[in-house]
Amino acid sequence: MTVAAIALLALLASTAAFSLLSIVAALRYLAVRPRAAEHPPPISVLKPLAGLDHALEYNLRTFFEQDYPTFEILFAVSDASDPAVAVVKKLCAEYPRVPSRLLITGDAPYSNAKVYSLDRMLAAASNDLVVMSDSDTRVSSAFLTTVAAEFQDPRVGVVTCPYRAVAGPSFWSKLEAIGMNTDFMAGILVARMLEGMRFAVGPTIAARRPVLESIGGFKRLKDYLAEDFAMGKFAAEAGHGVVLSSYVIEHHIGSTDWPQNAAHRLRWVRSTRRSRPVGYVGQLFTMATPVALLSGAIAPRLWLAAIGVVVIRGVAAYAVASRVLRARINWALLPAEDLLAFCFWIAGFFGNIIVWRGRRYRVFADGKFEQVT
Repeated sequence: MTVAAIALLALLASTAAFSLLSIVAALRYLAVRPRAAEHPPPISVLKPLAGLDHALEYNLRTFFEQDYPTFEILFAVSDASDPAVAVVKKLCAEYPRVPSRLLITGDAPYSNAKVYSLDRMLAAASNDLVVMSDSDTRVSSAFLTTVAAEFQDPRVGVVTCPYRAVAGPSFWSKLEAIGMNTDFMAGILVARMLEGMRFAVGPTIAARRPVLESIGGFKRLKDYLAEDFAMGKFAAEAGHGVVLSSYVIEHHIGSTDWPQNAAHRLRWVRSTRRSRPVGYVGQLFTMATPVALLSGAIAPRLWLAAIGVVVIRGVAAYAVASRVLRARINWALLPAEDLLAFCFWIAGFFGNIIVWRGRRYRVFADGKFEQVT
């Protein structure tokens, strides 16, 4: 075999190894379930809002309908004219037994407006255990009970929830959901198995107030684009336990057209490359389908090995998406998403400008960002 063929075979073996690790990591995750908390602590749920997400009222309603003894919900918008205000007021009136408040924060002095909303809500919250949850998430009535159980260990400071991406009707939304439910979650599970949770991820995170204070509070996170990742990272570095919750939330990503979807993906890859630069390069080993196709095209004698790698990748996708997240996989679209994700991974190495909520920002090497005026 030529040197190129040997190198490609080694790359194929590496992608197959990652897929196998994903399967093992998924099974290990499924084996851990917390016992119910004997004395459930009071919880404050913090919901930063901006505009009307798809099915916003239904999403927020699921948090009012928690089967949990003591909790409150705080909402924050930047302006009283935000259309989300009417939805919040309606739900607060429908559920008078659930303590709830709406905060009008004004223009955010932080680069990350969401972090400013969280900071304001935390200052107004009554409880030391807080759940920070985005407006496009949806949960069952057992959500708070499950999260509270995971804080019975006093060493646990942050609990980050895995999520099942629920697509809108658009083709691009469906592709993105497949990638989030297979590749993205697989990377989290493997990282959890190999090194423990040294970070947190996105739409829903729970934390103890003293832990947030020990890492400098939200003011330390105000200039980070991926504030969720930074929160978990700083907490782990400070010696607090970070765990991946056994509760899987629903993350409704909405229906986007191609320009919106491309802008979102570029924001994602450019921020990820700066949050975990070494891990970002290592994502090549998670891309079994494009690696297999390239290997077979360059060295035809490797086609049999390439097919085997794709099959193992399919089993790993099933283990992660179907078993862990309980998500349905569109097998016909999976290869297309694999190839598109590879293209955006390449694009992530170039450029440092992102678009977020209609504004342009520059992302710096340390993961911080600032608006481009």
